[in-house]
Amino acid sequence: MKKSDLFIGFLIGILAAIVSAFLFLLSFTKLQYIKFVIHEPGIMGKVITLGAIINILIFFYLLKKDKELMARGIVLATIILALATVLFK
Repeated sequence: MKKSDLFIGFLIGILAAIVSAFLFLLSFTKLQYIKFVIHEPGIMGKVITLGAIINILIFFYLLKKDKELMARGIVLATIILALATVLFK
């Protein structure tokens, strides 16, 4: 087991949340609404939370593949995203 697996899992968790939040915004809103989400208080936290849902699927996939340190990185990223949600609330 390498300690870099934890960092890789953390990066995967953060990037997956960002990409899935962006895809959510593109799928269900108009392009002009993205500027509104960034500048309006209270909405960004909800978007971060929706983006973090994909981390659950990645976590269980990594556990199934016996990549436990990467799965821990996903959990760490989810905790950081939860703190960011509280801060952007």
